[in-house]
Amino acid sequence: MTSSPAPRMVQNYKRTSSPRSPTNTGELFTPAHEENVRFIHDTWQCVMRDIKSPQSSERNDRGPQEYVEKNPNPALHSFTPVDLSDIKRRNTQDSKKS
Repeated sequence: MTSSPAPRMVQNYKRTSSPRSPTNTGELFTPAHEENVRFIHDTWQCVMRDIKSPQSSERNDRGPQEYVEKNPNPALHSFTPVDLSDIKRRNTQDSKKS
């Protein structure tokens, strides 16, 4: 990441009277929730950028490292990750049809 101060997680769970997210989803997000989501998203993007950067192989003892099982579980051989964004998009489309 950069040399800026470390981001912090916000734990202010007070409800606001007005939603800051689209109202058609039926969900209310507090400003604290949105800030936490931004923090996690931005931090994850930095981690992924650092893992994929060519310099990452030069710093084995520092920075993010991708975990790889030494002895993978054979029962998980056919596991495929789920795209949660796609599922949410499909559920949203299905609810609009109803």
